[in-house]
Amino acid sequence: MIFLLSIILLVVGGLVWRYFQKKRLDAIPLPTNYPQLLQENVSYYQSLSDEKKRLFEDRMNHFLHHVKIEGVGTIINDLDKVLVASSAIIPIFGFDDWYYPLTDVLLYEDRFNADYQTTGNDRNILGMVGEGGALQSTMVLSKPALYDGFTNETSKENTGIHEFVHLIDKVDGATDGSPAYLLEKDHIKPWLQLIHKSIHDIQANHSDINPYGVTNEAEFFAVVSEYFFKRPDLLHEKHPELFARLEEIFHQNPMNADKVVEQGK
Repeated sequence: MIFLLSIILLVVGGLVWRYFQKKRLDAIPLPTNYPQLLQENVSYYQSLSDEKKRLFEDRMNHFLHHVKIEGVGTIINDLDKVLVASSAIIPIFGFDDWYYPLTDVLLYEDRFNADYQTTGNDRNILGMVGEGGALQSTMVLSKPALYDGFTNETSKENTGIHEFVHLIDKVDGATDGSPAYLLEKDHIKPWLQLIHKSIHDIQANHSDINPYGVTNEAEFFAVVSEYFFKRPDLLHEKHPELFARLEEIFHQNPMNADKVVEQGK
């Protein structure tokens, strides 16, 4: 009985300690230069109202206190952290309370292969989310690809957002392009049908969506989500049905200065 009570006290004590540790971390303010880095480098943030900018900064601050960003072959600087955190916050900005199942982000100096090596001829991967083993709860990103997603404003690609969308997709237990947790039940089948139609259009060269989207439903969802956040005006013009479904999934309209769309609207 005494042993069982000791175990219970240890567990409860550990939970209490973690709770107050998190509260302590969240009380540490965002570095004073980060809002300026956001204003200079993240167009999504630039278009927010002052109130929403402060909310974005708070969400970023929480992310950076709970996810470690480390460099592999490169030194991490403040802009690296701002761009990684922005990639994470942009797709979940329409939700009040969302936390990624993530502990680490590794930034590589360049592209890498499936074994996370930066040497050899098969280094064609820009980003990847660990699926088990030593890299469970870890995301790996190419630093040049991360930067290109924010500096090339005319493109429809953003590697950081792409990988974080995979994590959102996975919340229902399967990375399958159909985030059932975020769609009305009777909208899931039409969404999958729309994915398949869009993939067919890409294969027939009748679409401007990144051809990588034909890989499978999960990659299509991530690719079209990049498009949604990078060039919402163009997606709305060329693919209005896809835009409407993504607006429902992410609870936001990136063309609107305040972005967020009330859930259920």
